[in-house]
Amino acid sequence: MGKSRYEEAGVSIEAQDQAISAIRGHVAKTKTPRVLADIGSFGGLFDIRFEDMKHPVLVSSTDGIGTKLKIAFESGRHNTVGQCLVNHCVDDILVQGARPLFFMDYIATGKLRPQVVASIIEGMAVACAENGCAILGGEMAEMPGFYQAGEYDVAGFIVGVVDKEKILDSKRVRPGQKLLGLQSSGLHTNGYSLARKILFEEQGLKLKDQLPGTNATVEEALLAVHRSYYPILKGLLEKDSLQAMSHITGGGFLDNIPRVLAADTDAILNLGAYPVPPLFDYLKTKGGLDEEAYQVFNMGIGMVLIAEETNVESIKQHLKSLGEPVWELGHIAPGTGKVVLT
Repeated sequence: MGKSRYEEAGVSIEAQDQAISAIRGHVAKTKTPRVLADIGSFGGLFDIRFEDMKHPVLVSSTDGIGTKLKIAFESGRHNTVGQCLVNHCVDDILVQGARPLFFMDYIATGKLRPQVVASIIEGMAVACAENGCAILGGEMAEMPGFYQAGEYDVAGFIVGVVDKEKILDSKRVRPGQKLLGLQSSGLHTNGYSLARKILFEEQGLKLKDQLPGTNATVEEALLAVHRSYYPILKGLLEKDSLQAMSHITGGGFLDNIPRVLAADTDAILNLGAYPVPPLFDYLKTKGGLDEEAYQVFNMGIGMVLIAEETNVESIKQHLKSLGEPVWELGHIAPGTGKVVLT
């Protein structure tokens, strides 16, 4: 039998069927007791009874991976970006105190390659399993002529839950509280357009070159998985030890920390309080960046915690027991809702 008219137009139903078959096993590994429907249904079903909460509130977020995908295209490694997407979304709802419940994805490409899709979903499944989060559904779109050959875009949507009385937000932030920083695993999913310009266009580096000042190749450094902070922070959330958190994504310290500040407070940050990783030092130096570096990159700190001074020691002990480094970055002071770098 010859090609169907749809295949002649560039869309392969067979490739879609192969992709669905290839991802079933990965998705199944993320299934939790709350999931009430298998993959393939028109909609995902999820049990939302929360007997352990007085007033459960759903928290949702959506995001993409940005130009980090360019590194995946050039290297042929596609499983890490799936992990990055899930973990980024988990961290976004984590800052309001939410635990993740389920995740959904959207993958669009010009020509569907089942094994590439399977690799992306495999990464998502790894991250979802690590976060106790189910893949509830997704969508694959084959759009010939819309994307460059070998390229795709991927987006994610997450839903979590938090008890209303434990929501973390700016109402809990006041002068005298301390700022604690947790290390990032690299660029995470932000600043790649500038990083690629500095590394490839201006410095002439290639993916397989060693990144100066490190033991990693450029490819390894740029594809490092955006980490999730939920596994190490859920214990602190259960004890209500934190007042607020800021996920350091696009906008760096300067744009993200103000999102959780009360209007009459400032965050005073001591940039010498922690060691800046070589990747960021290289980008800052070679890119001729000054303060802008702290508005584009996370500069080695992926999550900032805001806590009462009386809780700082117990927070440190909790993180130390998990082998997690933490640095005191500064404090909250009276102000106008901005970050002050010192």
